[in-house]
Amino acid sequence: MALLLIFCLATLSLAALLLPPAATALRRARLRRRPFPAAWRQILRQRVPYFQQLPADLQLQLKRHILVFLAEKPFLGCAGLVVTDEMRVTIAAQACLLILNRRNHYFPNLRQILLYPGAFLVERVQADGNGLQHEQRRALSGESWVQGQVILAWDDVLRGAADADDGHNVVLHEFAHQLDQEKGAANGAPPQAGRARRARWAQVLSAEFEQLRAAVAREEPTLLDAYGATDPAEFFAVASETFFERPAELAQRHPALFRELGLYYRVNPLSW
Repeated sequence: MALLLIFCLATLSLAALLLPPAATALRRARLRRRPFPAAWRQILRQRVPYFQQLPADLQLQLKRHILVFLAEKPFLGCAGLVVTDEMRVTIAAQACLLILNRRNHYFPNLRQILLYPGAFLVERVQADGNGLQHEQRRALSGESWVQGQVILAWDDVLRGAADADDGHNVVLHEFAHQLDQEKGAANGAPPQAGRARRARWAQVLSAEFEQLRAAVAREEPTLLDAYGATDPAEFFAVASETFFERPAELAQRHPALFRELGLYYRVNPLSW
C-alpha cells in the first residue's frame, strides 16, 4: 500500500509538470483559492515563528504558495520516518519564502522531497593532492540534487525553523540550491532576466565570495558562514540564509550583496 501511494504521488507530480503552461496556471489558481486548513495554520504558529513576522499580505501569499507546493511536491519518508502534515507544512512554509512575489514559480525541476529523521550518510569519491581517489563518508543535514530531489534531516529542519535569527536554515539553504540548479549544475548564478542584471550579479557575488574566502583563510570572524567559502554555489546558498535570517546585519556589512539578493528574491526582509 505504501509503495502504491508513493507511485501515485509521483505520477500526479509528473503529470502536473507535464501540463501545458496555461493549464498549469489555471490549476494553480484554483489551488490558491482553497481555504487554508486550520490545522495547518496551527502548525505555522507552532513551528514557523518566522511566519508571524511577515506583513499580512505576504502571510496570505505564503499560505497560497503552500497550498500549491503541497499539492505538487510529494514527500517520501526515509529510514522508517512516517511523514506527517506537520513536516510537510513546516518545510513548505520555509521553502516558499524563496518564491514570494513569483506568480507561477514552484521549483519547476523539483520532483520530490526525501525526509530522514536525522543526519543521513552519503559516500563521496574525492581525489587527494596526489591524484588518488578515496571514498569518504559524511553525515549531512541536507542536499539538493540537480535531478530534482531535495533531501533533508527533520531534526535539522526543526532547529532551523525554531530560530529565525541565527542565519542557519537547512531548508532555505537547500531550496536556494534548487533555484540555482534550474539550468543545470549549481554555480551561484540562478537564472535571471536581462544581461545587465546577470552582469551585476556576477560582479557583486564574485567580489563578495572572494572577500569571504580571504577572511576565512585569515581565520577572521565573518557574518556569512565559512561554509560559503567552499565554492560559488555554497556561497549563494549561505548568503540566502543570511539574507532572510539576519537581514539588518547583512545590509549594514554587505550592502551590495544585500541589494542583489533583494532584487533576486523580490522582497525586503528589513521591513518585516
